[in-house]
Amino acid sequence: MKKNILFVILSFSFILCYCQESKTFKIRTIAFYNLENLFDPYDDPNKEDEKSPIMEIEGNREKVYRDKIDKLSSVIAEIGKEKANTSPAILGVAEIENKKVLEDLISSDNLKDKQYGIVHFDSPDKRGIDVALLYQQKYFNPIHYEVFNPNIYRENKKVYTRDILLVSGYLDNELIHVIVNHWPSRRRGAAKTNPSREKAAYKVSQIIEQIKLNDPNPKILIMGDFNDDPTNSSFKKVLKTKSKKKNVSEGDIFNPYEDMFRRGFSTLGYRGKFNLFDQIMFTSPILNKGNKDFTNFKMFKSGIFNKRFLTEKAGKFKGYPFRSFSYGKYTGGYSDHYPVYLYLIKEN
Repeated sequence: MKKNILFVILSFSFILCYCQESKTFKIRTIAFYNLENLFDPYDDPNKEDEKSPIMEIEGNREKVYRDKIDKLSSVIAEIGKEKANTSPAILGVAEIENKKVLEDLISSDNLKDKQYGIVHFDSPDKRGIDVALLYQQKYFNPIHYEVFNPNIYRENKKVYTRDILLVSGYLDNELIHVIVNHWPSRRRGAAKTNPSREKAAYKVSQIIEQIKLNDPNPKILIMGDFNDDPTNSSFKKVLKTKSKKKNVSEGDIFNPYEDMFRRGFSTLGYRGKFNLFDQIMFTSPILNKGNKDFTNFKMFKSGIFNKRFLTEKAGKFKGYPFRSFSYGKYTGGYSDHYPVYLYLIKEN
């Protein structure tokens, strides 16, 4: 009798495992990439774009520009391809000059078959540095987009920094909200500029509250080059991000990059120090807490796209991301930042 009961239990377990393994899933890649001064080679008299690295190049700037477009698009084409069999469904970008450079990027040979759409606004940044969102139109349908300025003041003067971009839309018929950021730099020192990034974080919290007026328990992805590591006060004190799944309650923000940072991972290096400024975090409805319920999109995996070809292999910058510009010259690299990504999965 015991043998028969054991046989029934083992048979049921086998059937259960077989059924679970036979399920199919949609996999959508969400990514962010700082494109390191993707500026066109022409002077815009309305911007201080002459300070961009490409304008310091002596010689054929058009050739440099086209090579950078080709290299960046080749990277974007590979992000997420391993699991999703295509490039990102949604890609936030930073350090771009205008919509035209994005049009050149998505029409390149590496990306033209993906039919990306663009959401872009010109920001008040003096150099003309903007953020934007690219999306594969067959997967994502934006229904609302707007920009918010952090309204940062220094010595009673407004700092004209990048806008924060909000895009709401349907990813495979599921409503999500994407907030794209490029927070103020640390150029005057981390301590002196920390209040500016805290103000940017506070603006993000206000955007979240605005979203909740119409979507009480929203699925929000917050991505960007934050110029802060995951353990800095902008995240831990202002946005109150969580790094452990068990501590996440409804409405909380989970940041998978905090654990990566503690384990020594980075997305850029500067003067011998490595940082993880590029991150994608998200609100609780996207978190998979182990219950294996994938009837709606849930995060399956987060990562840093730090392939070997994107990394300096020798010299004083060995181990750093293989950048495009250095000391007024074009290096033939990609970007001084690695892209970051996550997979969202959902049962078919």
